[in-house]
Order: sequence, then C-alpha cells, then structure tokens
Amino acid sequence: MMKRMRKLGLLLLSVVLVLAVSAGLTLTAAEKLIKVGIVNLPPEESGYRQANVEDMNNVFSRKNGYDAKQTNTADNSEQMAAAMGYIRDGVDYLLISAANASGWDDVLLAAKRAGVTVILFDRMIDTDPTNYQAALVSDMYYEGQLATDWILKNVPAPRKVILIRGQLGSAAEVGRSAPLLKAAEEGKLTIVADGTGGDTWSLEEARKVVEAAIAAGKDFNVIYAQNDGMAQGACQALEAAGISFGKNGKVKIIGFDFNRFALRNVQAGYWNADVQCNPRMASQIDQWIKSGNIPKGIVYQKEVLLDTDTITDADIEKLGINPDPGKSVITR
Repeated sequence: MMKRMRKLGLLLLSVVLVLAVSAGLTLTAAEKLIKVGIVNLPPEESGYRQANVEDMNNVFSRKNGYDAKQTNTADNSEQMAAAMGYIRDGVDYLLISAANASGWDDVLLAAKRAGVTVILFDRMIDTDPTNYQAALVSDMYYEGQLATDWILKNVPAPRKVILIRGQLGSAAEVGRSAPLLKAAEEGKLTIVADGTGGDTWSLEEARKVVEAAIAAGKDFNVIYAQNDGMAQGACQALEAAGISFGKNGKVKIIGFDFNRFALRNVQAGYWNADVQCNPRMASQIDQWIKSGNIPKGIVYQKEVLLDTDTITDADIEKLGINPDPGKSVITR
C-alpha cells in the first residue's frame, strides 16, 4: 500500500513539474514577444494600401514573434492619438505611415522620451531626422520624375495635362506632384486642370475631376493620376464622353502603384504607363528588428516605370500587387 502511495506521489509530482515547466515555457515565450504598434492608413484607400496592410499583418504576427496592433485611419489626428496610445502601452517599436506629413513632432518626441524606436514606412514625415531611427520609403519625387520624364519623351508638344492628386499634403501627393509642377513652371507642359481624389484617393472623385474638365471645354492629352484607382475613374469619364485614350488614343493615361489590373491595362494598350510603388516593406523591417541592425536615416526602395512597349507577363507576376485579372483582360 505504501509503495502504491509512493508511486502515486511521484507521479503527481512529475505532473506538477511538467505543468510548471510548461507554464514557464509559455511565460518565457510571452516575454520574448516583441511589442509593436503600427499606425497605418485604411486598406480601403487603394489596392496599394490593401496590400500594404495585409503585408504588415502577416509579418508582424504572434507566430513570427510579435505582439503587434495596427491602427488604420486616414485621419491624422486619429493616427497621432493611436501612436500616443501605443507609446503609453510600452511598445518596443512604433511603425508609422502618416496620413499627413506635418504635425508629428510631439508624438515623435514622446516616443524618444519613452525609449520607443520609431521606424517610418511608405511615407516620410516633416520632422528633424533625429526624431526617428529609420525610414523605409518609396522616393515619391523619383516616382513623379519617372512619370514626368515619360510624358516629356512620349507626348509631343503641346502637352496639356490633367493632374489628379491623392490626399493633399501627404508625402505621396507632394512628391509625385513636384516634378510635374516643375516641368510646368519650365514651360515644358501645361496643367489645364488640377484636382484631387480626396483623402481616400477616390475613383469617384477622380472621375468628377475629369468630368468637370470636359464640361468646361478643357483641351487635354494626358491624365496624370496619382494612383491606379483614380486613373480608372478618369478613364470612365473619358469613355462616357467618347474621348479616345491609351496607346492609339488622343489622351495618354499614367497611373501609379502597380496593381495587376492596372498593369494588364497597360499591357493591353488601354493605359499607357504605370509607376511602381512597392507596398511590401514588412519583411525588411522585420529583418532589421530581429538582427538588431536598424539603419539610421532614409532607405529608398528601388522602383520602375513600365509602359505598353516594355511590360511583360514576368513583370506583372513579379512586381504587381493584388489579384491578376488575366492577360488581355481590361478593367474599366
């Protein structure tokens, strides 16, 4: 009887030890999770943003060693409030893609005082470079320069452009607009209408910009739309008005972001060109964090322009984002 009791006691002790060790391992695993707060724009903004948000969620996951939360809003004040909340929560890293480039100093200084490492992604912020550790971004001015150079090379004078901007004041809007505005100041082209798709880079608002230009009797031969959705809206207005566009049409169409539907439109000659803006930044930031080797300052992604004469199926597969409608399929 005593032997049985002794065996039972040893068995119970073993179970307790196993449970204790398991609990300890669970606790240790929890302690090793890296706390990250992500301040981003909403996926509804564009196909680009949808891919970007999904990329952040996939990489900064619990299974990949992160305790991460992501706030998605196009309101700058709401973004700042979310960032301050993450700082109070004691995150290790604060990742920011700002709706507007200005007004962030108080947030960034609060992060610095709290010992939170700030990494900007996708969009720059107007602040002293000492207020963040690193920025992994697209060079929006360079993107705009690619598009502007294409116009100057491929569209004979007189070049009359409808400019459809994204969210006013955003780094993407400011950067993509600047080279075109500079070319206009130099007399190389004329901007006959200057509108915006609003804070959500809206297809519908872009369509209204072009409809208003048509109704006002504006003569134009280029649409410079600062994302693919707005280029799509612009083309809807042109089609409704019976104005030809694309490779063999009067009006040349340029979009941005490299959504696969847009690249197929370029390949088919329905549009003329598209400029890449790569949303897949999370893996690079993850590598920086895990290695402990985060660069200081701005790191630009390498991006390209593709037009009807240069685009290939391989380009669309490798560089495109979001679902592929298929070769020769035009998205109107």
